[in-house]
Amino acid sequence: MQLIVDCGATKTDWGIVEAGKVVRSVRTPGFNLVQTPEETLNAILNQAAKEIGPGVEEVHFYAAGLVGESPVDLGKWFPGAPIEYASDMLGAARAVCGHGPGVAAILGTGANTCEFDGKDIVWKVNCGGFILGDEGSGAVLGKLFITDYLKSYMPQDIYDEFQEQYKLDYITVVKNVYGSQAPARYLGSFAPFVLAHYDKSEYAQELVESNFRHLFERTLSQYKKDLPVGVVGGFGYACKDILARMGKEYGVTFSRFMSTPNEGLAEYHAL
Repeated sequence: MQLIVDCGATKTDWGIVEAGKVVRSVRTPGFNLVQTPEETLNAILNQAAKEIGPGVEEVHFYAAGLVGESPVDLGKWFPGAPIEYASDMLGAARAVCGHGPGVAAILGTGANTCEFDGKDIVWKVNCGGFILGDEGSGAVLGKLFITDYLKSYMPQDIYDEFQEQYKLDYITVVKNVYGSQAPARYLGSFAPFVLAHYDKSEYAQELVESNFRHLFERTLSQYKKDLPVGVVGGFGYACKDILARMGKEYGVTFSRFMSTPNEGLAEYHAL
């Protein structure tokens, strides 16, 4: 039994794989092997190991920013199983490109991209995080929206509906953005509200498409035009029709959209 782990800022998906297929999934909160407090990390890993159960023979662990040796030995939770530690970017590339060349894009709470040659990541545009970049991500869409909300720079009906639903004041927003451990996750939590208004509000439509235009113009345009682009991430998957339509305008061909990479990684590791 293989275990394929996709660890992100918001959630972690633990896919139990048999005969090249994900037969069962376990979801836990997301974590960062370097930044998450040890007590919190241990609690999440204990929960995952308990729900997965015995019999894990091989682990492929993909996490944001992880390259090379992991600061935490997962062998404590999965004894005897060989463990591969790799970045979520490599996982995304393997999932959407398989063993062939292409461009992979992670579009979730954050955003990241790379060029993949079928084996390795050969080049990438730096993502910069939600403050310096992350164009096309849920966190950036949330940042654009909440900035307008704080300045009352949006249609009154949307402002009133958001205020009624979230009941946020200026101090609460500022504390959560500048004082919480996961500001990107907080900002990304507003993206579903904006997407829900995409088809009925010119304001929401412009906000969503402006975010994606920056992705196309500042990031995807730097990759080879003849390479297909595969997208991984819940936010990107939710916006697949918008991205596919806008891609035609920019000459970008999308090959695959996946909410999580585990199915694609199961196929990759089966070969």
